[in-house]
Amino acid sequence: MTTGNKEVDKIKSQNLNESRPPFISMLTDEKRGILESEVIYDSDTQIKETQNRIWKALKRRYQYDSNLEPGQSFLKNHVNSKIPLVILYVDLVGSTNLSMTLPVDKLVTIIRAFTYEMSSAVYRYGGLVLKYVGDAVIAFFPSLSNKYVVCDRAVRCGVSMLTVIKNGLNPILNQYDYPDLSAKIGIDEGENIIVQYGHNENSPLDILSYCMSVSAKMTSLTKSNNITIGDDVYVRLHPELRQKFVRVNYSAREWNYVSKRTGEPYKLYTLKE
Repeated sequence: MTTGNKEVDKIKSQNLNESRPPFISMLTDEKRGILESEVIYDSDTQIKETQNRIWKALKRRYQYDSNLEPGQSFLKNHVNSKIPLVILYVDLVGSTNLSMTLPVDKLVTIIRAFTYEMSSAVYRYGGLVLKYVGDAVIAFFPSLSNKYVVCDRAVRCGVSMLTVIKNGLNPILNQYDYPDLSAKIGIDEGENIIVQYGHNENSPLDILSYCMSVSAKMTSLTKSNNITIGDDVYVRLHPELRQKFVRVNYSAREWNYVSKRTGEPYKLYTLKE
C-alpha cells in the first residue's frame, strides 16, 4: 500500500470515529456500565468538536453521517403497541432563504451539519432520532419509567441544541460570511402508537399520536432560538429548570388543542427571553 493510500485510510478512519453518534459510542466502549444519568456533558468540549467538524466539512475534509437504526430498533420492540414518549421537534429556521443565497454544495453541507449536531445532542441526552423531515429532526425519549427524569433530559437537550448552534456552528459559518443559523424547538410528552408500514420485518416504523401533532404545531408557533414545551412536560420539570419558562398564550384560531389530562385548553410555555 502506498503512503498516499495509507493517509486516505487514516482520514476515513478518523471520519468514521468522529461521525459515530455519541450515544452509540457509549454503548460500545468502556462506558457501557455507566448509567446515562451519571454521564457529565462537557459543553465546551462539544462546542469545540462541533466547530472542528463544520470547519472540516466546509473545507471538504469531513463527511457527516446519519444513523436511524437505534431508533428503529427500539420501536421494533414495541410495534402495534402504545407507549409513553417525550417527542422533540427541532426545526431549522430560514432554510428557504439559505437555498436562495448559497451554492447547492454549501447548503447541503450546512443542512447535514445541522441535522448531525442536533442528532448528536439527542443521543447525548439518551434520546433517539425518529426521522429527518426536510430541515427538521424529529426525536423521541422513552418515558416508560421515570417521566420526571426523561422530561428533564429532553428539555436540557433542547437547551443544548440552541447552545451548539449559537456557539458551535455560527462562529465558523460567520468566518465564511454565511448567515447565522437559528432553530425552534417543540417538546411534549404523551402516549404514542408504534406503527410499522408493511409486513416485512425491515419495513420502516413510525409514531402516530396526538402528542406528535401537538409537538409539530407548537414548534411552528415557536420563535427563533426558543423552545416551547407542553404542560405535561412543564409540570414534571425540576423546579430550577421550570423557572426558566413562562406561560405563553395564543388565540383560539392559532391554538385549539385540548389537554387530555384536564379537558381544558392545553397550556404552553417558552423559555424566558
